[in-house]
Amino acid sequence: MNHDHNMHILEHGGHGGHGGHDMPMHECTMDMLWNTNVIDTCIVFRSWHITSTAAFAFSFLAIVGLGVFYEYLRIFSRRFDQNLAQSLRAKGKAPIRLPSTRSSPERDNGNAGLGLTTGRLSKASPPGTPVPLIPRLTRAALYGATVFLSFFLMLVFMTYNAYLILAVVLGAAIGHFIFGSSMDTDAVLGDSTNGKGMACH
Repeated sequence: MNHDHNMHILEHGGHGGHGGHDMPMHECTMDMLWNTNVIDTCIVFRSWHITSTAAFAFSFLAIVGLGVFYEYLRIFSRRFDQNLAQSLRAKGKAPIRLPSTRSSPERDNGNAGLGLTTGRLSKASPPGTPVPLIPRLTRAALYGATVFLSFFLMLVFMTYNAYLILAVVLGAAIGHFIFGSSMDTDAVLGDSTNGKGMACH
């Protein structure tokens, strides 16, 4: 009798436990096509789950801010490299390279790179200037942060959500407007990689 009574209590408690889950459980909507979803949109992480219009608006502004910050990181990294190069040159660690006066590529092919007669690499033209440890670590950290943020924004773009895509593009445009107020014309005309965007590293 007691056994039947206990089983009845367990069954009743089990049903009561299910009663706590009668409220609808919202899941992330995963669309691989262009969409304008708002509620139940998940941004990159399952925990970044949009459950209200206000939360979506806040997320939109947060992504715009990330886009602006990405542009800041790009400009800051470029200026850090420029200041570092000037510092190394001022200390005499970065030689000033004069324009090449080679008369023919044939002579260069015979003297540079792997020597045909010696079989050893030529040391006449070093590939670059050694960077001290602390600036090197800083450059690596800046580069890693830029790459991470770039791919994060790419993942946001891959939600195919029109509003989130607009947030990424808007953030990039605002950041470029703010931090691109000046231009080094010599660098732009002489360096084809100067205008790297989010898709390049």
